[in-house]
Amino acid sequence: MGDTMVEPVGEFQVPKKAVKRKMVEQTEKEDSSMETESIESGVMSGVEGTLPKAKSAFPPIKREKLADGSEVRKIPVPSHRYTPLKENWMKIFEPIVEHLKLQVRFNLKTRNVEVRTCKDTEDLTNLQKAADFVRAFIFGFEVEDALALVRLDDLFIDSFEIQDVKTLKGDHLARAIGRVAGKGGRTKYTVENVTKTRIVLADSKIHILGSYQNIAIARRALCNLILGSPPSKVYGTLRTVAARSSERF
Repeated sequence: MGDTMVEPVGEFQVPKKAVKRKMVEQTEKEDSSMETESIESGVMSGVEGTLPKAKSAFPPIKREKLADGSEVRKIPVPSHRYTPLKENWMKIFEPIVEHLKLQVRFNLKTRNVEVRTCKDTEDLTNLQKAADFVRAFIFGFEVEDALALVRLDDLFIDSFEIQDVKTLKGDHLARAIGRVAGKGGRTKYTVENVTKTRIVLADSKIHILGSYQNIAIARRALCNLILGSPPSKVYGTLRTVAARSSERF
């Protein structure tokens, strides 16, 4: 027992094996990353040019491919517009059915005006025109003015509230509405005639019907009135802006 020498096993031999394994794993990872980089570079350099580029094709949807061959638009009607809708129903009904070749009805249960396509419908875009036409009348525009949305393509409706421009309450809000309307509606009519738009004042909501550029001019004038500018100053700026826009066209 005294002649045989036993080598003591120290703790320093265990981390050597672990270090060797880590080194081998790192070298394998580096080799694999180099191979993937070389493959990607080869694809980017030569192979990608030969592959055909797939273009996204979205053909126009056809009426036969819809659920039951028809689309529906529903326009909710508030209670204070029931009577005007009933009185002007034939003026709304005729252009939608005769000219746009659509079907329209007023649902008494849901209180919605429903417009849908049918077999005679020639163009699906007429459905959106009819919905915009009915929605404009519900906002408070005259039938003749709202009908321009059906005849012309570059007309829009912009709606905003006085609170969006400036937070006003009580008498301050009432005075702002009075400045926008004017005495007997004179200020509103002047802005309409100069900007060639139609404006509806429904309490604190304002709806503007017209082309994009004319709506921007009218909205800027109405915002200045809401912020407190006197009508005379707004008239002057309106004349200059309207003259510039007419010179452009």
